[in-house]
Amino acid sequence: MNSSEEVVVVATDLDGTLLRSDRTVSARTAAAMAAADAVGIRVVWASARARHSIHELAASCGFRGTAIGANGAVVLDLAGGTPTIVSTRSVPAEIVASVKTTVRSLVPGVAFATVGATRFVAEARYAELCVFADHHRQPHEMELSDHGLSVDVEPTVKIVARHRDTTSEALYELVAAAGLGGVELTHSGAPYIEMSAAGVSKASALQELCERWGVSGDSVAAVGDARNDLPMLAWAGTALCPSNATESVRAVADRVLVSNDEDAVARYLEELTASRARQ
Repeated sequence: MNSSEEVVVVATDLDGTLLRSDRTVSARTAAAMAAADAVGIRVVWASARARHSIHELAASCGFRGTAIGANGAVVLDLAGGTPTIVSTRSVPAEIVASVKTTVRSLVPGVAFATVGATRFVAEARYAELCVFADHHRQPHEMELSDHGLSVDVEPTVKIVARHRDTTSEALYELVAAAGLGGVELTHSGAPYIEMSAAGVSKASALQELCERWGVSGDSVAAVGDARNDLPMLAWAGTALCPSNATESVRAVADRVLVSNDEDAVARYLEELTASRARQ
């Protein structure tokens, strides 16, 4: 773990980490992000969320930085108030088709949705299992298709799968044991599993951003609470987690902060900002 004086980028997960349990950005957190930015510390959001819900959160708290979405498959610039897509990493159409076929054979009855940089297409039985909080979309308003996203319209950046009678954790274990090729399998604690293109993660997107900015991993602190944060925590020079993180995350963290409901990330940013002011 590096000293606070060396950290110039803080990458933070959203749900369960930066956000409180009511899925809001507190006033304290909004102020801490702004203060960090004012002294030259970049705050990067790194989430499994899609573009539209990241935009809504950023608008709610005035965040104007960079956001990694879809577990690293989409990078957004929020500086102008409206998300600009900086980059995407899509799953080849043939991989999407083969993954669906394989997972269906492993777990009959599984349902899928495919996610693009701006679109979300669900099978009807997938939508039937959803509530708004799952994807920040009303199930009855979801675009429905048994064929998924058309590559002619928008490539798939993430595949999500769920099952009526199998928990997401159990589904993750079953699919992980099968060793699917061509995708990066992960799980964020949501009621579904998630698959991006092979090699795509929050860590890969963060590394590319930092290389562009001329920042080494040693100068990056990452904060997360779930399995999909592990690659990012492993890559960053400083790995942090809120006290409500899963055991697997707590085990690799250099430091366990207070809980997300106690503004864990805000308190850490305040430490960094105060340290920078003393330099």
